[in-house]
Amino acid sequence: MHACYSDIPALFGERGLKDGAWAFGSGESSVEYPVVTGVIMWVLAKITPDKSATAYFYINAIALSLLFIACALLVRRVRPEYAHLALVAPAAIGSLFINWDMWAIISMLAAIYWFDRKNFDYSALALGVSISTKFMPIFLIFPILFIFWRRSELGKFLRFSAVTLTTFLVINLPVALTTPQAWWRFYDLNLNRGPDWGSIWYSLSALGINLANVNYLSILLLLVGFAAISIYLLELRSTPTLASTSFTVLATVMCVSKVYSPQYVLWLLPLAVIALSNRKDLYAFWIWQGAEAVYHIAIWQHLAVITDAKFGLPLNLYALISLIRIAATLYFVAVLVRRGLASGGQSLDSHRSLREFLFASADKYP
Repeated sequence: MHACYSDIPALFGERGLKDGAWAFGSGESSVEYPVVTGVIMWVLAKITPDKSATAYFYINAIALSLLFIACALLVRRVRPEYAHLALVAPAAIGSLFINWDMWAIISMLAAIYWFDRKNFDYSALALGVSISTKFMPIFLIFPILFIFWRRSELGKFLRFSAVTLTTFLVINLPVALTTPQAWWRFYDLNLNRGPDWGSIWYSLSALGINLANVNYLSILLLLVGFAAISIYLLELRSTPTLASTSFTVLATVMCVSKVYSPQYVLWLLPLAVIALSNRKDLYAFWIWQGAEAVYHIAIWQHLAVITDAKFGLPLNLYALISLIRIAATLYFVAVLVRRGLASGGQSLDSHRSLREFLFASADKYP
């Protein structure tokens, strides 16, 4: 009811961390997170005095706050004129202490920062760490492949992929081989989950529109979204940066996924800030943030009803707010795409640029 839920103290007890249990040592009771996150949870539990859930929360909160500031500093190096937005966005501040996602976000931003400065090995290493912390950054491989292709540097893409995969394997294999069931738990939960809170699929179902085969539909819609992004990128005369395309890619993924957790805004916020290129687009940023802030309240008030509170948000109203949040995200993406096409990236003949993609040699692209 007070919109202040956190996984941190809850899982401290429920996953045996307060008793010193290894994060991946007990099958179904293991943490439902990838390896790096699980190790962080376990290490911070080890240094928690008196095995207190309150102390464990505060230790994590301090670490997450420092990571949040570090992310803002990274954003400042990429987009200094708008960096302050990364610290004042209300939905992000409200979601900061829900769980451990900031550990993956900082390494993802480092990967983007190094990539656009052509430090590809460092970028690939950071991306491998980020994917091992939370699997979401795997989708950045799509714009990375496109950028290397536009530069006629597919050999560098193969090296980049090899470094990323090697990093992932070095981190994951020790746990996967020793406790495979515990390691697989995170991936199993995400692959087999049904339509869940915050998603377009859950909202449609709540409003009486029940769709079969949601797993296939979500994949199909994701492919459609990626096809649309590909067409947009092909319309750009100059090769885009990873920083400028990452928000569009991850926002698309989150709009069609089977769940949208409140802390996902933490992933999108720094990417949204570095994607901004014109002050005139700030209104769209705040429309998106406003929708995220309303949703942040709505999800907890809806869960209050589910947990038998005397007041809260009914299902149909929660579903409507969820759809408004998705619409606001897509609107912000549309504004960024329009700006990208209008700021010198759009070709003089749209059909001609597509023909070039199909028939021209790679050396015609910058």
